[in-house]
Amino acid sequence: MATAGQARLSKTLGALLGVHAGDSLGATLEFDSWQQIQKHYPNGLRDIIGGGTFGWPAGHATDDTDLTRAVLLAYHDRANYKMLKNPGKDFDVARSAADWSLDWYEGDWPGRKKGQGPIDIGGATRIGLSEYSTSRDPRTCGAGPGSAGNGSLMRCIPTALFTDSREERIKESKAISAFTHNDLRCTISCAAYNEIVAALLSGMEPQTAVDIGVEVAREQNSSDVEDAIERGKKLSLSRFASEGPGGELPDNTSGYVLQSLTVAIAALLDPRSFEDVVVDVTRIGGDTDTNGAIAGGLLGARDGIESIPERWLETLQFRAEFEELAKDILGLASSPTKGLSAAYKKRHGLV
Repeated sequence: MATAGQARLSKTLGALLGVHAGDSLGATLEFDSWQQIQKHYPNGLRDIIGGGTFGWPAGHATDDTDLTRAVLLAYHDRANYKMLKNPGKDFDVARSAADWSLDWYEGDWPGRKKGQGPIDIGGATRIGLSEYSTSRDPRTCGAGPGSAGNGSLMRCIPTALFTDSREERIKESKAISAFTHNDLRCTISCAAYNEIVAALLSGMEPQTAVDIGVEVAREQNSSDVEDAIERGKKLSLSRFASEGPGGELPDNTSGYVLQSLTVAIAALLDPRSFEDVVVDVTRIGGDTDTNGAIAGGLLGARDGIESIPERWLETLQFRAEFEELAKDILGLASSPTKGLSAAYKKRHGLV
């Protein structure tokens, strides 16, 4: 029987690599309709093969996993911040996440030629990071109210994994969303999602965890987010995958944050295996990589890394790095990283 620490690590790694796996599986199908997917993959795409609109290598991170990595690196820097003899100064994790995201935007990123921008980027993310490149203040950026895409929900999960208190998780979830997606539907979706993940990590059953998400939406006075979660409780992914999304999921799940949240809740409450559920999430069509990533994070937190097919894991671009960073943050690495990253030190004049 696994110890509590082993179970926590399994769920932490499952959540991070669940995002990556769902993203990389869905990348092949991004922008395809349910009808197109049904024609080519009548039982769903069951292997990570790359390709798609942007010609991804198999297992390569899209913007979903890349920006999750940016947030993960921010939490890694925070975990090592104690190496600085500066105990009176708080670490601004939202600023660090924005810095890493800006590196990605400006072309300082693994797997890409130096100076080359991202292959795919959402409109709100582009606006927020462009503004941040000038202001360097994550609290004055963002695409503004009315821009409610899923581009911050897809990257938010490290906050749930590496922040201890509910109050701080909600605060950080909203702040990390807001430097690109500051519409309340986005910031509060991230807060509710991360409380669901935190509940799963603590061993709660999925239904109980979802109820906590509803509670957070109510506390934050967002009937929109509350309704999105409640809708997810009633949806059948297997039916949508076999019959098409129809009127209940209009626009083929095109990237609206509340629709992605609804699909992810339905996925979490589906008792089938990680593989079967994520395959059906991506079969629906539309924004398949992001919906796969958001749902995959919840399912990985529910079932642990062991639930993700090994044939998927072995293809993932950042598998080894994500595992190393997570263990280091949790104090479990066999060879822990010493101190802050070179990039963080350079940005803040520490070298």
